[in-house]
Amino acid sequence: MEHPPYKKLRQTYGFDDIALAPGDITINPDQTDITLKIGKITFSIPVLASAMDGVVDVRFAIAMGKLGGLAVLNLEGVQTRYAEPDTVLEKIASASPAEVTALLQKIYSEPIKDNLIGDRIRAIKKTGAACAISLTPANTKRLSPLAVEAGADILVVQSTVTTAKHVSKSYRGLIFSELVKQVPIPVIVGNCVSYNSCLKLMETGIHGVLVGVGPGAACTTREVLGVGVPQATAIIDCATAREDYHKATGRYVAVIADGGMRNGGDICKAIACGADAVMLGSIFAQTKEAPGRGNHWGMATPHAALPRGTRIKVGIKGTLEQTLFGPTSLTDGTQNLVGALRTAMGVCGARNIKEMHQAEVVIAPSIKTEGKSFQIAQGLAR
Repeated sequence: MEHPPYKKLRQTYGFDDIALAPGDITINPDQTDITLKIGKITFSIPVLASAMDGVVDVRFAIAMGKLGGLAVLNLEGVQTRYAEPDTVLEKIASASPAEVTALLQKIYSEPIKDNLIGDRIRAIKKTGAACAISLTPANTKRLSPLAVEAGADILVVQSTVTTAKHVSKSYRGLIFSELVKQVPIPVIVGNCVSYNSCLKLMETGIHGVLVGVGPGAACTTREVLGVGVPQATAIIDCATAREDYHKATGRYVAVIADGGMRNGGDICKAIACGADAVMLGSIFAQTKEAPGRGNHWGMATPHAALPRGTRIKVGIKGTLEQTLFGPTSLTDGTQNLVGALRTAMGVCGARNIKEMHQAEVVIAPSIKTEGKSFQIAQGLAR
């Protein structure tokens, strides 16, 4: 006699499990439109840089803006805790693996300096680049007015898992529907991975949703907490919520895939699964412009009691421009990311991001090994 299961599990998929099927027509890659719109702000490429101290500082944000993308500055990181953040970043880069976690915890225990918030934002804005800043929900009410006053263009409210409703006996949590009325700039919120949580967040009036819990290269949330959903499935579920919300209200909310993308192929798959843009961390940490000096660590790494992540050595592969637009001599897909996206869109017959959402995605666990026997034999395949 069969008994009904206590829990029913569904199959979920990551980027390595899927592939894109070519379209019935092809398009010249140069004729594809990959612009991204957040609120009333338009970017020429759908790429954001993660709000991590090893990735984004003022100089990186300016460089990213000049290339058409958007870098998010962490307003709770070393940039706003120290007047001379480069000295601190050098200490982190040179610390031994045994001492780095304790060092990070000590460094991030320094209080945030309100005056440095305005200084960093104004330094970005005076170059003409758009300025996006990141805050955790706990500090958003206090610090977001300072950021808006200094000229920030986009507010990103970010935590490991974000929901529209937070239950607590000790305090009244951040209410996103109130926040979007209080700040006169677009608000992006994350992170989430499910249809229901994404839909509820969109219903608060926000302008963008970050999708991804624990997929980042420097994050160990999935190992420490056991929480997460593979990115391909998470993006599809959240994109479904976006489409349903758009049909019901006429308002379009950007879905931004955050984490788990290691190369151009992963970025193309994320867009085909329904993302309007991607947020990258470890790939950009490998650029010459990144402040981490070839190192990368997540925002939850310096947690005082439960650090979820560590500093990882990623090395330096090339410039930010090479990473985004080439030219590249690398064959691992970590450079000329924009070229890869345009080419994939052309192969799939997609003239713009919305059409790329309609590209056929297939379950293909052999996609990375089939046809690469020589590379595998010679140790050249990833």
